[in-house]
Amino acid sequence: MNVTVVGGGLAGCEAAWALAERGCDVTLWEMRPVVRTPAHQTDRLAELVCSNTFKSVDLENAHGLLKAELRDLGSILLPIADLARVPGGTALAVDREVFASLVQEKILSHPRIRVERGEVTDIPSPGIVATGPLTSEALAQAIASRLGTGALAFYDAIAPIVSVESLDHNVLYAMSRWGKGDGDDYLNAPMSLAQYEGFIDALVAADQFHGHEFDAVPYFEGCLPVEEMAKRGRETPRFGPMKPIGLPDPKTGRDAHAVVQLRREDKAGQMWNLVGFQTRLRMPEQQKVFRMIPGLEAAEFLRYGSIHRNSYLNAPAALGPALQVKNGVPLFFAGQLTGVEGYTESLGTGLLAGINLARLLAGQPLVTPPPTTMLGGLLRYLREADPAHFQPMNGNFGLLDPLEGKVKKAERKATLVARARRDFAAWRPAL
Repeated sequence: MNVTVVGGGLAGCEAAWALAERGCDVTLWEMRPVVRTPAHQTDRLAELVCSNTFKSVDLENAHGLLKAELRDLGSILLPIADLARVPGGTALAVDREVFASLVQEKILSHPRIRVERGEVTDIPSPGIVATGPLTSEALAQAIASRLGTGALAFYDAIAPIVSVESLDHNVLYAMSRWGKGDGDDYLNAPMSLAQYEGFIDALVAADQFHGHEFDAVPYFEGCLPVEEMAKRGRETPRFGPMKPIGLPDPKTGRDAHAVVQLRREDKAGQMWNLVGFQTRLRMPEQQKVFRMIPGLEAAEFLRYGSIHRNSYLNAPAALGPALQVKNGVPLFFAGQLTGVEGYTESLGTGLLAGINLARLLAGQPLVTPPPTTMLGGLLRYLREADPAHFQPMNGNFGLLDPLEGKVKKAERKATLVARARRDFAAWRPAL
């Protein structure tokens, strides 16, 4: 069976290898160097653009757990990363040039993979689209046409997400503005005048991230960085995301001077989003400034805020459980285009998409890991997140099913990892 994979990045290379190893003849399309991007420097497959690290290999780190699962699943890129590794503590940091060269050599060596250079402007079938955040305009239009005009976003405005266990619930109170919805859908952090003034001072003075040219985007009024709001006027946030009206503090019965709202990010209520707090602050600055919010003094950040140009699908609206389009045709999406963030997450979705397309073509049922595993939890998020508020996500422990019974906080991650490893091993033989 001949299949097409579009995109020669991490996800595309993993998908192509997985398909070829399962007997498919694969044409892997990469548009560079025929069509260049503002970010890439070479025409090599799997070029790393933003960073040279795949993050931690520590098993009690979400990224380390995800790597262990992907190695079990047969990842071809992680062993290559081991060969290109440079000192980086517990992080799997690599020499970018060595890594990309080794990946390209490996892909080109497979007798069932043919690499073609040039821009793809139509959707392949059977195939996998793994073109990433810099998908060409022509292909993006084809995706939007196939999946619906609301399926593809081009602007990524992300607010931080924090762990519910790290919040001070003696300070926060549950309430929806004006009692709408179920009346207590949001967690609210009330601020006094002094707290608000100190927060605004810190927000305006904080250091912002300035990335590559391709990250430079014009701000939309509907999703301004919170620090830009504050620079427009000290009261601007208080008439925007920090508006206190309709949220009286139960302790006083009165509206606070300002309120920061947190919205549930997952059904289990383990992850909470700081509503309207999209930001370009550097990660350490986000920790310092946002922990000034009452109740967030010890906040654990599961995802940091950011704003940059990014093409990604509204995955819960467009994709099924195994990254296949919902209309049942043999078409899958993978990588950052699906709404995952991070190198390991991207190559993991590519690997699984390749496995599942091969299974579909062989008449076998599609498979996804259980949501007690890191890969399974990430895929569940892509499937079950609210389409109206969907934003890209990286691997974190908040994605996993909650533990049953009481577990000491100090033992929580080790217990989650042990369960994930056990459940992944039990699931994997089904492949």
